[in-house]
Amino acid sequence: MKRYLALSFSFIACVAAVTAARAAEPALATSTTPFPVGIHVNASQDVGEMKPIWKFFGADEPNYAYMKDGKKLLGELGQLRSDDMFFRAHNMLNTGDGTPAYKWGSTNVYTEDTAGRPIYDWTIVDRIVDTYRAHGVRPYMEIGFMPEAMSSHPEPYHHEWRPGGGTGSISSGWAYPPKDYAKWGELAYQWTKHCVERYGRAEVEQWYWEVWNEANGAGYWHGTVEEFCKLHDYAVAGVLRALPTARVGGPDVAGAGGKFMQDFLAHVARGKNYVTGEAGTKTDFVSFHAKGSPGFVDGHVRLGIANQLRTADAGFALIAAVPELKDKPIVIGESDPDGCAACQGPQLGYRNTTMFSSYQAAVFARKYVLADRRGVNLAGALTWSFEFEDQPFFAGQRTMANNGIDLPVFNVFRMFSKMGGRRVATTSTGEVPLDAIMKDGVRGAPDVAAISSLEPHKLAIMVWHYHDDDVPGPDAAVELALDHLPAEVANAHVTHYRIDETHSNSFTIWKKFGSPTSPNEAQYAQMEKAGHLAQLDDPAPVKIENGAATLKFALPRQAVSLLVLEW
Repeated sequence: MKRYLALSFSFIACVAAVTAARAAEPALATSTTPFPVGIHVNASQDVGEMKPIWKFFGADEPNYAYMKDGKKLLGELGQLRSDDMFFRAHNMLNTGDGTPAYKWGSTNVYTEDTAGRPIYDWTIVDRIVDTYRAHGVRPYMEIGFMPEAMSSHPEPYHHEWRPGGGTGSISSGWAYPPKDYAKWGELAYQWTKHCVERYGRAEVEQWYWEVWNEANGAGYWHGTVEEFCKLHDYAVAGVLRALPTARVGGPDVAGAGGKFMQDFLAHVARGKNYVTGEAGTKTDFVSFHAKGSPGFVDGHVRLGIANQLRTADAGFALIAAVPELKDKPIVIGESDPDGCAACQGPQLGYRNTTMFSSYQAAVFARKYVLADRRGVNLAGALTWSFEFEDQPFFAGQRTMANNGIDLPVFNVFRMFSKMGGRRVATTSTGEVPLDAIMKDGVRGAPDVAAISSLEPHKLAIMVWHYHDDDVPGPDAAVELALDHLPAEVANAHVTHYRIDETHSNSFTIWKKFGSPTSPNEAQYAQMEKAGHLAQLDDPAPVKIENGAATLKFALPRQAVSLLVLEW
């Protein structure tokens, strides 16, 4: 079934154009006959740890965290893995009164008096972090951007970016190097010291501290790589002066980072530290970004999973090539199907739908495999999707929830939260090989594959049916064969969770109601309930014979299933 995205009122013309294009396209000649897929899980073949790499989220706009729907969504994130979820936000040090806007936020932590002496005010930034901690989430603390009084080129300072028109650049006075690097380092010291005093040393030791964002691109950094390395060293020195055991790293470059990343890695591994004069800079983790490349082709959305996976692989390769860093934890600090959460447009019309959820299931599973291949330590992949407060319903931004209603994609992370322990060998006759996906994407046969994890008394199997193209296709008739289960297991029960058109899908319910701009109380309650992870069927008994069992089910296109076998 085609999915249509309701855009906000500013984009009526864009919606009309997309609707006309779709109406004009010829009928798609696709079979409706289900095609068979055999999936095999060998529960005795360990292939690695089922690390919760999905436990990182983030957003451009830090001030949404303490607003009504922001707090609600943070609470839901915290419930997935209490006190082991992390949130990264831009603009944490920006000058301003805390009023959010697209790709903007502020805390006013640093100003100066008439004599140029620092004035620190932690009121707003504390409100943000207090909200994280109250909801079971910890900071992935981005040290940025440049306070107005410290910027070497402060005017203009507050950008006027808006989606769909007007000024296109977010870059302004906050993106420049400091006038005084010592003051910059002192700000990092004072902030960390304040956090230790407010939250305790043991707590702050659990956080991530990294400097800036995408300094290899002109949008976020108007300086050289050498100036960025200096910025990084001074900030890290400030953090460590307040808390020598802090977890510090970076640089959260755009993409794999290329030459910029190579220069940075060489600097922190063995270059002359700008603060200490010694070789190298303490680095506890390394970070870069990986994004997909969506398009609008022949009247429908076409996602670009290949681009995201190729970028992840390139980033892993760059880090693995540096002996001093190859074993460090890696965080893909932004990891998404496209590059702009606040942007809207026809090529982004996947976001409210199950296309987003099936993409995330497929891409996260392949990140484990890529990390295994490169022999690197993948600690996390951060989903740069949160919420935009008080927007039209299902307005089209890349979010986990809209007006307090969870989107289908959020339920993939609820599924991942039910997995743990060790990954076990899983193969599928419907799987598109990883090398083929990285070369050409999923443009021919769909990708029907799975990832499995084993814990004491529990086997969990996530199965997805993904395609880059948002066009109709037949169901997969899945036969799931499990073997080498523990010898003592004779009986078990299975719970089958599902994301599809009619399960775990608030967007479908909203469309069923006629896409209301102002849903009534009853409609809102139904959409809110539909946004939660749903079971396909009631839990059912499973007979285990000689350590083996077989389960059969239909999996529609763009659907994701999680089968949890417990004994």
